Amino acid sequence: MTVQKGDGVHHRRPHYSGKYPRNFAEKYKELNPEKYGDEIEKIIQKGSTPAGMHIPIMVNEILDVLRIQPGMQGFDATLGYGGHTQRMLECLHGKGHLYAGDVDPIEIKKTTQRLQALGYGDEILTVKQMNFSELYLLAEQVGKFDFILADLGVSSMQIDNPERGFSYKTDGPLDLRLNPEKGQSAAEYLEGLEQDEIAAVLEENSDEPYADAIAKQIIREEKRGRIETTRGLYEVVEKALIQAKVPKAELRDAVKKSCARTFQALRIEVNQEFEVLYDFLAHLPEVLNPGGRAAILTFHSGEDRMVKQAFREHYREGLYSDYSKQVIRPSKEECFQNPRAHSTKLRWAEKS
Repeated sequence: MTVQKGDGVHHRRPHYSGKYPRNFAEKYKELNPEKYGDEIEKIIQKGSTPAGMHIPIMVNEILDVLRIQPGMQGFDATLGYGGHTQRMLECLHGKGHLYAGDVDPIEIKKTTQRLQALGYGDEILTVKQMNFSELYLLAEQVGKFDFILADLGVSSMQIDNPERGFSYKTDGPLDLRLNPEKGQSAAEYLEGLEQDEIAAVLEENSDEPYADAIAKQIIREEKRGRIETTRGLYEVVEKALIQAKVPKAELRDAVKKSCARTFQALRIEVNQEFEVLYDFLAHLPEVLNPGGRAAILTFHSGEDRMVKQAFREHYREGLYSDYSKQVIRPSKEECFQNPRAHSTKLRWAEKS
């Protein structure tokens, strides 16, 4: 089959290799959920997330916590694929307004178009490319909010696309930036660190047990040239664990886990995620209306610890009238249907 592009020349459509192609560019059915709904549903039923798509986590639990009513004003701090955003908009029934922000200039355009196609125009939804630590600046312009959601996880669209460099599973540039138009890539960031600094990043951000060995191997490799790719970093971690005498029977699983922690630790640093979250939590009480509620989804212990401490401290100061004393976790059924939900924790707070 051939298709015609704007240049007037007929081009053959890429072949969909097999039932579930591995090459990201060939997964055009998964990347077009509106056109290939049946294919998408089959993949989701298998317990997988279609490439280029993000399945929103703990939607019902979040809506229960936020208690959204028509006429309210809210803020989705992390727009992503727009799954949570759409459900919150549905709760407004066309009355009120939802603001949504994201730092990713690539995905924000796609999601805005998707939501507009569903009928959510400027009268009900305003999308801004912004860092959610700057929420207080938005509140100065538009007023305080009745509900706020922050989903701190990296979107599946970013993880799955090898060009973004978020995963070691497929080769791509070692980038890891949520906004690839600003700041240093992970490759550039690593190049400027000493061995003890690398080890500290791995220990503090992801509790990596082989931090010293990995840091030592990174410095060794950097002497030959900058580590430019995701697979390049994977190989460094693998060499480090071999040098650390990890038993052969345990090596594959240990490398997988250490790579995940290493990429997480570098992503946190490259995007200054802890600093951003700290600023967001500090300003959160002042941007909520009395009785307004905030819900935050976290995906690792460092984030959850920060949220828990901030909610508790602001409650003791009288800024919050109530907050979640216990963490809320996704159901077993959701974790089966969406494996990326496993590590999720939900906490909430209500403004006095």
